[in-house]
Amino acid sequence: MWWSGPWRDPDEPGRSVAPALESLGYGALWSSGRFDPGLSPHFEKLLAATTHVPVASGIVSTWAGAPEDIGPAVAALEEHFPGRFLLGIGASHGVAVADYTRPYSKMVAYLDALDALTTPVPAERRVLAALGPRMLELAGARSAGAHPYFVPAEHTARAREILGPGPLLAPEVAVVLETDPVRARELARGYASTYLNLPNYTQNLRTFGYGDEDIHEGGSDRLIDAVIPWGDADTIAAAVRAHHDAGADHVCVQVVADGPSFPLDDYRRLATTFFG
Repeated sequence: MWWSGPWRDPDEPGRSVAPALESLGYGALWSSGRFDPGLSPHFEKLLAATTHVPVASGIVSTWAGAPEDIGPAVAALEEHFPGRFLLGIGASHGVAVADYTRPYSKMVAYLDALDALTTPVPAERRVLAALGPRMLELAGARSAGAHPYFVPAEHTARAREILGPGPLLAPEVAVVLETDPVRARELARGYASTYLNLPNYTQNLRTFGYGDEDIHEGGSDRLIDAVIPWGDADTIAAAVRAHHDAGADHVCVQVVADGPSFPLDDYRRLATTFFG
């Protein structure tokens, strides 16, 4: 599962929700790397709060976390929590970076720098945020695989074709656990509003036949329904299965919540359907 907000259960002040998610059966805990310099300390907190579930960054920006800072931090996590941390790296977006140029070349240089460290971050302990063919190919060649974000199942199928059968493919899929179409799409559009203003995502969507009429004004029903599945738990499980059927090894489910509180009850409901 994937979550970008605070990892706190409002009903249990001060207690991390990570142990509850681990006990529910979720296969990994993905969380934003934010734009902090270095590796955010919340990854260590998530690892310390759990016993066995992997924790992954989705993602650390190549423009914010310098390799010479990230590498030793990852090595320290590996020492204390062997085999449990996966470094997700991404090139971010032009609107967030003042000198955003040549993101592909930036990623290649970043990987070169990680490899050159005294204690390198091994390829099998890192994944790349990848949408387009070149970045997907790079992900397959120089990391464990790819972590696409804000994509329909059609992208997952294309990504698997580009990656081939070996590398990890772990798309993020935002979902709305709501059966009323009007309310569900309202919540989905609130979540989508940021991403539909970022060229990386809109250009990717256009390659799958979504035009201006789909992308503008909050997103068409067709686009919203494809990228952000909504409905009851069974409907959402079917949408997640579609990504698995398209070639995903792991689907990072992110519940779009109605309010700032961590939607633990929604994750519980989904876990019952996902894992029995």
